[in-house]
Amino acid sequence: MQTNFSLAQLADPQTARSEQVLRACVHCGFCTATCPTYVLLGDELDSPRGRIYLIKDMLENDRPATVEVAKHVDRCLSCLSCMSTCPSGVHYMHLIDHARDHVEKTYHRPLMDRLTRALLARVLPNRALFRLAIGGAMLARPFAGLFEAIPGMKPVAAMLRLAPARPATRSANEKVRRFAPQGTRRARVALLDGCAQPVLRPEIDEAAIRLLTRLGVEIVRPVGGGCCGSLTHHMGKEEPALANARANVDAWWREIEGEGGDGQGLDAIIITTSGCGTTIKDYGHMLRSEPAYAERAAKVSALAKDVSEFLAERELPVPVIPAGIRVAYHSACSLQHGQRVRTAPKTLLASVGFTVLEPAEGHLCCGSAGTYNILQPEIAGRLRARKVANIERTDPQIVAAGNIGCMTQIGGGTALPVVHTVELLDWATGGPSPAGLERLSFAVAAE
Repeated sequence: MQTNFSLAQLADPQTARSEQVLRACVHCGFCTATCPTYVLLGDELDSPRGRIYLIKDMLENDRPATVEVAKHVDRCLSCLSCMSTCPSGVHYMHLIDHARDHVEKTYHRPLMDRLTRALLARVLPNRALFRLAIGGAMLARPFAGLFEAIPGMKPVAAMLRLAPARPATRSANEKVRRFAPQGTRRARVALLDGCAQPVLRPEIDEAAIRLLTRLGVEIVRPVGGGCCGSLTHHMGKEEPALANARANVDAWWREIEGEGGDGQGLDAIIITTSGCGTTIKDYGHMLRSEPAYAERAAKVSALAKDVSEFLAERELPVPVIPAGIRVAYHSACSLQHGQRVRTAPKTLLASVGFTVLEPAEGHLCCGSAGTYNILQPEIAGRLRARKVANIERTDPQIVAAGNIGCMTQIGGGTALPVVHTVELLDWATGGPSPAGLERLSFAVAAE
């Protein structure tokens, strides 16, 4: 694609990167066939190619975002399915991130939209505030229908419906900073502290810790880490996102250098939420223009691994549960498209005896996409219904996924238990049964 940016514009690192992305696009349109919003809505402007045209025009002409541009940029899920499909290697992720930043800085949103986004950006990355918000949402949940009928309040209704029926029990290990390996130490890793997942499903990290330590892995959770920044990053709020990135780089760097431990460094940084993993693996790009962080961020990105990637390099213990339990594996977009991790989770599940089922249209998003199911509830709802229908057609006993957002989204549309891949791997090799599988366990034992 031909571009016409001035030299002054290209002096900005974000614009220079966007020009590279735009020039790689050859207008072929292959991306439209795998874009969830185009598949649903049939509007060229709701396809990657259409958005690329809108973004190019906006950035080249230094124009503030219009209502039309903001609408179509906001409708993008950042699922990155287009990047898996594109034959030209267009790095759409960096382009849409730049566009969101530009929209956030130049477009004056309606009041309720501004308030909703500000609330999400403030509450979700903060565990204490998120716990309080969930408590309030549980009380207000019966009134979701009333909020939905008020103009501009559909996101509030969506938030209430996504709230869990009851609060999760806080992990007893939440403040523990080091977990010793069982037997000989074979690796030393850092585990992302995170924000929303430890509040919604603390048992995910607990399962990861049990399994990894059984494999001889020492785990550290350095003081100072926390939210990865992806939630604010994908809303175009770059400053808080970059602040989160810097905080994590600082925390992990102390362990990489051995300052916080015994000089052993880290073999990997383990992430159990694939949406976070995609962002952390991009820290090197996000902080590339900051001399104090560029090199360290690149090292952090190189060490970052989804928990399934790390486990795939190791031999799991012998399974202790009956073989043949049918598991529908949902491949989170952030894992299969953002990180290109596609086979490891399925191979791991099969290796411990599960029968892995792959639903149709596995490349299409479930509609979660961070805060998308709150900010775009109608499209997200249609995508969830489509995803759940495809999953249920495989006749599974369990649904497995590697991202808390997907688990929450899919779980809201099916009675099937939805658990994290690492919970199943832990259970199969000696850990406790994941919550919600109690009746299934008896059924399997009876067979």
